[in-house]
Amino acid sequence: MKFLEYTPLDSLNDFLSRVNFGDRTIKGCLEAYSCKHTGTDKKLSLSLEHEILDYLGKSYDTDSSSPSDYLLSRSSRKTLIYLVLTLYHMYPDYDFSSVRAHQFFVEESWDSFKLIFDTYMFETSKEWVERNGGNSLLEDLYRALDEVVRLSECEIYSCNPECDVDPFLEKGSIWSFNFFFYNRKLKRVVSFRFCCISNLVADGFLVDDICYNDDGEIFDDMDM
Repeated sequence: MKFLEYTPLDSLNDFLSRVNFGDRTIKGCLEAYSCKHTGTDKKLSLSLEHEILDYLGKSYDTDSSSPSDYLLSRSSRKTLIYLVLTLYHMYPDYDFSSVRAHQFFVEESWDSFKLIFDTYMFETSKEWVERNGGNSLLEDLYRALDEVVRLSECEIYSCNPECDVDPFLEKGSIWSFNFFFYNRKLKRVVSFRFCCISNLVADGFLVDDICYNDDGEIFDDMDM
């Protein structure tokens, strides 16, 4: 996997690096990667493939529920490996298990992504329009993603690890979402993570570190 620089993502990343709303901050980041193997990727991908096949064999041996078609399909296993490799490059200090990863990745559609984005990023979108005018944040995001990975050809996945092993969560995180836009033909993937941080916790005003769930129930508004 190789990190790719794309100008269309720069303005979005600059804006989403820190959108401060006083008691909370919205942060986001878009990263593009080529799925061509570099460095130790080939060795790691083979290791992940063997890990998955071993998991499939043990699942049958223990007479547990049958693995999903997602793992049985070789092309889908390859997609999973690319997504896990992307995680490795995003967070090199974490050890991601491909077997556990398949439990976290969920296939999405643009409509399901849009619903989450519109719900949780409503106020941030208003701030984008106030600063930049013209198109909405979602429209400019769509245009940038389409230029990099051709959205009409993309498979979209969300990744939601368990709270205690989630590398995406920062101190004071209220909610966090992680999406991957994968173009099989281009062998290219764009990761998009966006989250909401409590400034009270992040700045040390609250003593206890709290791992909030994605519903963000401690606040009335989603975009907080």
